[in-house]
Amino acid sequence: MKSGFIGIIGRPNVGKSTLLNSILGEKIAITTDKPQTTRNAIRGIYTKTDGDGQPESQMVFIDTPGIHKPKNELGVYMTNTAIGTLKEVDVILFLVDAKYEGPNSGDGYILELLKKTDTPKILVINKIDKIGPDDFAEIYNTYEAMGLFDTIFGTNALEGKNVDQLLEKLEDYIDEGPMYFPADMITDHPVRFLASEIIREKMLLYLQDEVPHGVAVEIEKFDEGENLVSIYATIFCERKSHKGIIIGAQGKKLKGIGKSARLEIEALLGTHVYLELFVKIKEHWRDSVVAINNFGYRKE
Repeated sequence: MKSGFIGIIGRPNVGKSTLLNSILGEKIAITTDKPQTTRNAIRGIYTKTDGDGQPESQMVFIDTPGIHKPKNELGVYMTNTAIGTLKEVDVILFLVDAKYEGPNSGDGYILELLKKTDTPKILVINKIDKIGPDDFAEIYNTYEAMGLFDTIFGTNALEGKNVDQLLEKLEDYIDEGPMYFPADMITDHPVRFLASEIIREKMLLYLQDEVPHGVAVEIEKFDEGENLVSIYATIFCERKSHKGIIIGAQGKKLKGIGKSARLEIEALLGTHVYLELFVKIKEHWRDSVVAINNFGYRKE
């Protein structure tokens, strides 16, 4: 039995959460085309079994917030969470976006951090469907010349291309160890957390660009009945104008967010869900250490 922890790091919006979901074959991390979608470190558990269903290896993946220059206390928390992961894992997966054709200033900062750790490092050039073979070769050679990475992979995480090969290679970098989680477990996050993340994802998808990054979701009540789960959640935003945008004319925007979130939560739980959403204003909460702690953005 082999086991280990793998950290997934990179700039915002390079496909880290998409890769994690592809590895697990199920969605546990929210994904949108907006940067800084992930705020917490999301743990995904991949257990490989033999033909008799006996576990052979277990890899615990940690999907981190995108590393970026923080603009507020929430950004500081997110970046520190990602950087802290470098010290806690057995292997580091560094994701870069193939569309950027090599290191930019954001990648450069991360590369400097990676130079300071002896942890095995695998570079994953994601979204290779966006470029041709010559461009891929150029990016590959640029990073290989750094002498920093043990292995370099090209993937299309959205379609699962080369993900199985990446998993096989990762097994070479983990040692004999215990099973940390049951074989049928894919995340250790509670359902309440997953529900709040699904609601936040729908806001990221439904709302204008200036609103989503200033919202937080708090589950006020989560009652599990025999055939129905009742969820009452509060959406916090930073401005009165944002509250109006979230609710929308005749409440249509909020109803759309709620319906989309409810359907996905029902699919996650396999039961009927009653979801009620409220919207409140909490000005400048992203700059308040107390507020971001209260919303669950804290180092464990």
